[in-house]
Amino acid sequence: MSDSRKWWILSVTSLGSLLSALNFSTLIIALPDLLKGLNASLLQAMWVMLSYMVAQTVMVLMAGSLADRFGRKRIYIGGMLLFTVVSLVAGFAGNAPLLILLRILQGIGGAMIMANSTAIVADAFPKEELGRALGINIMVVAVGQIIGPVLGGWLTESFGWEWTFWFNVPFGILGVIWGFKVLGLKDDKLAAPKAGGLDRGGAVTYVLSITGLLIALTWGPIQSWTSPVVWISGLFFVVLFPVFLRCERIHPNALLHLPLFANRVFSFGIISATLNALARMGVMFMLIFYFQGALEKDALMAGIMTIPLAAGMLVVSPLAGVLGDKYGETTPATIGLFLNIFGMAGLALDTGLSTPFWHLAVYMTIISVGSGLFNSPNSSSIMNAAGPKYRGEASGIRSLTTNMGMMLSIAFSMPIVTHSIPHEAMLAIFSGTQVGMDDKSSLDGFITGLHAVFWFMAALMAVATVMSYLRSHRSSRAAAGATLPRK
Repeated sequence: MSDSRKWWILSVTSLGSLLSALNFSTLIIALPDLLKGLNASLLQAMWVMLSYMVAQTVMVLMAGSLADRFGRKRIYIGGMLLFTVVSLVAGFAGNAPLLILLRILQGIGGAMIMANSTAIVADAFPKEELGRALGINIMVVAVGQIIGPVLGGWLTESFGWEWTFWFNVPFGILGVIWGFKVLGLKDDKLAAPKAGGLDRGGAVTYVLSITGLLIALTWGPIQSWTSPVVWISGLFFVVLFPVFLRCERIHPNALLHLPLFANRVFSFGIISATLNALARMGVMFMLIFYFQGALEKDALMAGIMTIPLAAGMLVVSPLAGVLGDKYGETTPATIGLFLNIFGMAGLALDTGLSTPFWHLAVYMTIISVGSGLFNSPNSSSIMNAAGPKYRGEASGIRSLTTNMGMMLSIAFSMPIVTHSIPHEAMLAIFSGTQVGMDDKSSLDGFITGLHAVFWFMAALMAVATVMSYLRSHRSSRAAAGATLPRK
């Protein structure tokens, strides 16, 4: 591939990454206006946010696996098209249930983009340049996280909540046209048809089991852990997930290539990424509650105050990719996770009602720099371990487990918050419809819980650091995708 074309391909995937990052951070600022405009309940507003994450998490593995069979570029451009069309329609939604349904469809489109972005970049760049390319992709995500709160606040204040969806449309159209022009479909890699057909049993049991797990993890902390919805959803996961794994072991064209996990580089990289996502998102959730509930900042200001959590990634991610390409992925990735331990421990030790913001900004920046050092080398390590044949599936697995970590952070963090804050107040603070806590006596309990969450996340980073380091102590066998046969 020519040197210039691979960079044009990176520009296509970076645009998709930017839209994905902006989609979350702009909408969370618009939630108070959305509540009023649709006469929605607080619970409905929360599900407007979460339905996208749930749908994306469920579908991202399938999107990656199907792309290995039907073409990564086709699935990517199709996802961008679906995301764009749904964004246009979502701005016209007249009620919350319809908007939640549209957000599910938008999440499916997002999964098609997310699952294939990394794989397309890995196809375009040689192994020795992959880290730098992925670092640029992650830098673009950091840009979206930084400008998202400001953009969301401006769009909502100036034009209304609908524009948090409509602003996606021109960029989405550009992404589709640019994707057709740069990626092309003639050279899209298609897997040869195989005997045995599609893994329909695996697909059905996967969707039902993972959907059950995610609904239980989100419904429990937001509404009630004793709700029948939680128990029934959890039962779906407990019963059907083992059936899914059995299907994958015996089907000749399994949706999930289980032998990938026998490769230490791949599996330890996936575990490290999952723990990092869980800890990082948990810190972000707790800081938003802290800024809005304890410090009485509005949603826009709270979003702006979390910018240091992304600023370091913006600067460090491309450099980390270059370092990983030159000296190996393990060292920068492990150092990044090690830095995260110090950042989260600093938050646990110093966060209080009178803590100067610059203290918090320093700790957040340390975490951001650590994530920047970790993400691109780790992603490059995972993709190289999977090999060209299973890059789409590996990208889907990485996205699935990262999203799963983010969802788990809600399940871990919310109970700490609700222990000291009334349930309705917790929902109101997070949605931005309430600033501050009416019951000041609950503040001490909240700060204590905040410290507990930060210490727990620091402990997870310690485990992730060990896992990341251990990946380098492996045999010199080839990638799992090339050496481990299907059963």
